Amino acid sequence: MPHDRNPFAPETDHHAIWEMLVRKDVDGFVDQDWSIFGPCFKQDGFCGLDARGSLDPSQWELRFPTAEAYRDAWLDDARKAAQTDYAEDRRSALYRATNMLDIRVEGHTATARKTFDDDIALAAGGHQKLNWQSVFFCTKEEGAWKITGFVGFLPFNSSS
Repeated sequence: MPHDRNPFAPETDHHAIWEMLVRKDVDGFVDQDWSIFGPCFKQDGFCGLDARGSLDPSQWELRFPTAEAYRDAWLDDARKAAQTDYAEDRRSALYRATNMLDIRVEGHTATARKTFDDDIALAAGGHQKLNWQSVFFCTKEEGAWKITGFVGFLPFNSSS
């Protein structure tokens, strides 16, 4: 199965959430185009936490108090990635590294756990390791899913 294939049945909430949090994120990131991913965010009341690689909430940082703060960091990361000389297609590598099968929907509220667990080969040799997980909080408004917040950059152990 191709890594960019949505594993959920079309016309389902799971399918829509996967499209929002995987396809729009990866495609927008690679293209450095927030207009692809940005409309997925609820502007009022958004909150993003950076777990800083820790499972201890006392170590977490309220790094993204607004969707705009997250946008700025996301675009900065996208620019840095675009300037990196990879030995393979970045879009394909990001899809390969991303897994989001753990989506839980209760009415108009959902959580989605997205994991990153792979390497992207660098042109100069070696690799860039992608190894973390994020839990997203979503709400469905007027028939469309929106991201209301997340806890990102949590540690991830692929054997768990």
